[in-house]
Amino acid sequence: MSIKQINELLEAILENNITQLIIGGLVIFFIAVFLQRVVRSVLSRTKLMDGKESDTVISLLQSIIKYIAVIGFLLFALSVFGLDVGGMLAGAGVLGIIIGFGAQSLVQDLLAGFFIVYEKQLQKGDWVIVNEAHEGVVEEVGFRVLKIRDWSATIISINNGQVRSVENFNKNKMRVIERVTVSYYEDPSRVLRILEEICDELNDELKDYLKQNVSGQPIEPFTVLGVDSINDQHQGYRYIISGLVGDLTYFGNARSVRTVIAKHMYKNNVKMPQQTIHITETYNRNEQ
Repeated sequence: MSIKQINELLEAILENNITQLIIGGLVIFFIAVFLQRVVRSVLSRTKLMDGKESDTVISLLQSIIKYIAVIGFLLFALSVFGLDVGGMLAGAGVLGIIIGFGAQSLVQDLLAGFFIVYEKQLQKGDWVIVNEAHEGVVEEVGFRVLKIRDWSATIISINNGQVRSVENFNKNKMRVIERVTVSYYEDPSRVLRILEEICDELNDELKDYLKQNVSGQPIEPFTVLGVDSINDQHQGYRYIISGLVGDLTYFGNARSVRTVIAKHMYKNNVKMPQQTIHITETYNRNEQ
């Protein structure tokens, strides 16, 4: 096959719209992948942000690159099929096109996503409750969508613009608070003494997880805060135990605290409140 024939074959292939779409799509895809890797490489090496903050910014920037690539491919496809994309942009204006496609919510999601990251409301890997309804680990903070994986491993997607409230369990420190209610028939001073023994055991068992100051001393060791209520739903006295721990170990420490409390309550035969239900039967004379 001669060079002329090869050139003619290449021209025929390139003149085919489908072929142009495939080639253009591959080029845009590889450029997007390259830029995403550059972003990850640069931000992973920088010392300006910690690991979680860096992962969050990387997630957002990669999402933006992905959307730009998709929009770029759509514009390229329109030009391949003969539409004057430049004329469309010049005539209608970019803002007009955005509004024309009903993308006001897209702009809202973009701005909301930016402020979520800028204000550090949450970061990738945080355990959060969003809008008092969705609880789980932040998987991705995207250009438009926030993704959370709940306890059952289900991914929940929430538009950034719909995020109204965020409860973040990963802000350096968390306070473990356990409320213990005992029967009115228990001696309050005896219960207080048992709870203090529980705190001593917790401070010894969980000493490595307590939040510490610069001198290495616990900022807030486990302590009995006393009687919180003497009429807890008409069931008994309520005491509170609390301690300040690191955010990453909060859930494990909370389970350990409950286990130690349950063990001591059983060991000391502390009477727990019981709910008594009275059932009365109505007697109807007319039934006789």
